[in-house]
Amino acid sequence: MRYTGLINHYKDRLPVDENTNFISLGEGNTPLIRLENIPTLLGKKVDIYVKYEGLNPTGSFKDRGMTMAVTKAVEAGSKAIICASTGNTSASAAAYAARAGIKAFVLIPEGKIALGKLAQAMIHGAVIIQIKGNFDDGMRLVKEVAEHAPVSIVNSINPFRLQGQKTAAFEIVEELGDAPDYHCLPVGNAGNISAHWMGYKEYQQEGKSAKKPAMVGYQAEGSAPFKKGGWWTIPKPFATAIRIGHPQSWDLAHEVEKESNGWFDALSDTDILSAQKLLTEKEGIFCEPASATSLAGAMRDIKSGKIPEGSTIVCTLTGHGLKDPDTAITQCKDTMININPVMEEVKNAILDICNFMKIKLKNLGQSNKQNLK
Repeated sequence: MRYTGLINHYKDRLPVDENTNFISLGEGNTPLIRLENIPTLLGKKVDIYVKYEGLNPTGSFKDRGMTMAVTKAVEAGSKAIICASTGNTSASAAAYAARAGIKAFVLIPEGKIALGKLAQAMIHGAVIIQIKGNFDDGMRLVKEVAEHAPVSIVNSINPFRLQGQKTAAFEIVEELGDAPDYHCLPVGNAGNISAHWMGYKEYQQEGKSAKKPAMVGYQAEGSAPFKKGGWWTIPKPFATAIRIGHPQSWDLAHEVEKESNGWFDALSDTDILSAQKLLTEKEGIFCEPASATSLAGAMRDIKSGKIPEGSTIVCTLTGHGLKDPDTAITQCKDTMININPVMEEVKNAILDICNFMKIKLKNLGQSNKQNLK
C-alpha cells in the first residue's frame, strides 16, 4: 500500500476523523540508520542509531508537526497561518500553506537564518517579515498579533504540532521492537523532546514497548537555558536552528527530564561542528549543524560512561545538511584540485592522493602496533 503521510498512517492515534481533510506532503517514515563506524572510533560497545528527519519533504522534522497544525487550521476555517522561526519552521509552514491553498506569514530574525531555509520560505510564497531582533522577539510578536489578526499560530505552542511530532517515537519503537535506552535530541524550543516523550509513553502504556527511554536534550553553550536553569536573554550559538533563549515548551521539557530520568547539557560550537563533520565523513550522513548536537552530546556521554556500554541510543538528526551549505563548505579544509583538461594531469592528481593515502594508512598501522605493545 502506498504511504501517504503520517496522519493517514496513524489516524487512529491523532485528533482527526473521517471528515478531516489531511494536508500532507508524505512526511514521516524517515530512516532509522544504525551507525557502523563511529561506535568503533569511540571504543565502546554501544548501538547508536540516527533518526534522519532531514529526509522529510522540506528537509526537517518540522513537517511532522506542520502537517497536523495546518490540517487542523484548515479544518477550523483559517485562511492564513503565522509563525516565528529560525528557519525550518518557516520553510515547513510555507510549504504546507501552499499545499493547503492558504497564506503563510513568517517572522524571522534579520540576518540570522541560513540561506537554504530562507530560500524555501520565499519560493513557497510566504510573506517574509524580518525583525530587528531574535527568535524570542519574533515569538512574542506572533502571540500578540494573533490576538488581533485572523491567523493561526503554527509554532510548537500549537498542541497539534506535538501530536504530529510524537509519531517519530512510534516509528522508532516499531523498527527497534522496543524503545531505546536513551534518546538524544537537539533542544531549541523543546517541543520535539516533549513530543517524543508523549509518543513513547503512549506506546508503552498500550504494551507496544516494554520500556521508555531516558530523554536527553543537548543545547549549544551560547544558548543553554536548560543547562543554566533560566532563560537566556541574548542567545548566540553558531547553530541557528537552536538559537533560542526562551523555550516555549519550558515546563513540558522539565517534566520530561524528571519523568524519564534524563538530563540536559550543553556543548561548544566546536564540538557540534566536529560531530557534523565526523558523521558525514565516517557514516555518509549529512545533517545541518544543530542536528549534530544530539550526536555530539551522545558521544561525549558515552566516552565518559554516563551512557553505559551495552546501551541502545537513538540520536535525532532534525534537519538536512543542505539547509546550511555555507557552514558545511567552511569546514572543508581540503581545497579543490585545479588542473587542465588533460588525462595525464587527472591521472597524476589521483595517483598523488592514492600514494598519500597509502603512506597515511601505513603510519596508522605502525601507530596501532605501538599502542598494542
